[in-house]
Amino acid sequence: MRIASRRSTAMKLTRNLATGNLQQATARARITGMPNLASYHPQIVHFVLALLAAGVLLRWIALAGKWPWTSPAAAALLLAGTLTAVAAVKSGTDAHGPVERIPGVRAAVMEHEEWGERTRNVFLAVAVLEVLALAFAGRPWRRWLYVGSALVGLGGAYSLYEAGAHGGELVYTYAGGVGTRSGDSTDVARLYLAGLYQQAQLDRRQGKAAEAAELFAQLVRQFPDNLDVQLLGAESLVLDRKDGKAALVALGKVTLPPDDRRLALRRDFLAADAWALVGKPDSARAILERLAVALPDNPRIRDRLSKLPVAGNR
Repeated sequence: MRIASRRSTAMKLTRNLATGNLQQATARARITGMPNLASYHPQIVHFVLALLAAGVLLRWIALAGKWPWTSPAAAALLLAGTLTAVAAVKSGTDAHGPVERIPGVRAAVMEHEEWGERTRNVFLAVAVLEVLALAFAGRPWRRWLYVGSALVGLGGAYSLYEAGAHGGELVYTYAGGVGTRSGDSTDVARLYLAGLYQQAQLDRRQGKAAEAAELFAQLVRQFPDNLDVQLLGAESLVLDRKDGKAALVALGKVTLPPDDRRLALRRDFLAADAWALVGKPDSARAILERLAVALPDNPRIRDRLSKLPVAGNR
């Protein structure tokens, strides 16, 4: 009971911190007079990647002089992308505080931030060259401004790639910003669910059945209203604990929506597995044969039926 209470308290504290992080960022924005862009960082950086990558590519194509439209298109993309890069750095700075406070993440945050700022600075130089080329449209040496833009843009493209790669690492390796970006406590609960689920699956793959079973049981306790979680708990009783009776009891407590065929099929599969586990293959066969009539083209049903012992061969 104490462990469950501590876990519940930890979840509440984490949710409060997530909400508090957004409130603190908003308060800082009010003080400085600048809008807080933290929650828009993912959207902004995708525009940066698309605009600048396309702009650099078109600038190099434009140097060939075969398609006149490519030069103004490149200029428009590079200038728009540079402005968006400035916004991306601002939004990243607004968002980095809560992520940086996650234990062990600070170095990754700083590296991503440095590459982001470097990308912004390089493309500011590109933007200056593009503006100069537009300002001196009638000069014969204007082409060299475009050559300079293309060359500097190549360096910027590399920096852009590194910033994106480190940003992806921050999200997918360290879960930076996951569950906390919006300030909604429900998102933190989803992060908690995902973490427990992934660790339980990893334990199962590594042959740690007891550890996996405990984590799935914890999921069931923490998310009693989540039907997928409740079915996962029953599945764990079958796969990890090899306790068919407990699985049947757990399945008997699950009430599914009448129109959800996916969950109903999953429940019936688990019930068949549980009956087979307790030594009653006839009960398992009855469930699977009923499913086979309703879903005659489902290969999983046929496969499960073929694996059940036939009468007289038990």
